[in-house]
Amino acid sequence: MAVLDDVRSLGDELERSYPVYVRDRLKFRVGQIVYVAFSRDETVMGFAFPKEERAALVAGAPERFRLPGESDLRFNWVDAELAALEPAEARELVVDAWRMVVPLKVSRAWDLTHPDGPG
Repeated sequence: MAVLDDVRSLGDELERSYPVYVRDRLKFRVGQIVYVAFSRDETVMGFAFPKEERAALVAGAPERFRLPGESDLRFNWVDAELAALEPAEARELVVDAWRMVVPLKVSRAWDLTHPDGPG
C-alpha cells in the first residue's frame, strides 16, 4: 500500500521538479506543467499519462486506476488510488509522469544515475 510519503521525496529529487500547494493540494511541477497531483486527503494520485494508453490502463485495473474528471479529460492524465498501489509502482508512475514533461536529455541523465529505477 503506497502513501504520499513514498513518493514525496522522489518529487523533490527529480531534476527541475518542485512542489507547490494549490488549494491545499500538493502538486509537483516542472516549470508551469503539473505532472503529479494529490487529492486533499492524500488518497488519490493524479499523474501525467499518454492519452492514447490511458483507456487500456484503466480497463486493465479499474480498482486501481480511473479516468480524471470530465473537465480534465483533455489533458494527458490518469488518477490512481494510492492504497491500491505498491510503493515501488507509485514511484515508477511518478518518474514516468516526470519523463513526459522534461527534455529527453534530462531523463536520460537520470537513468544513468539510477540504473535500477526509482526503487
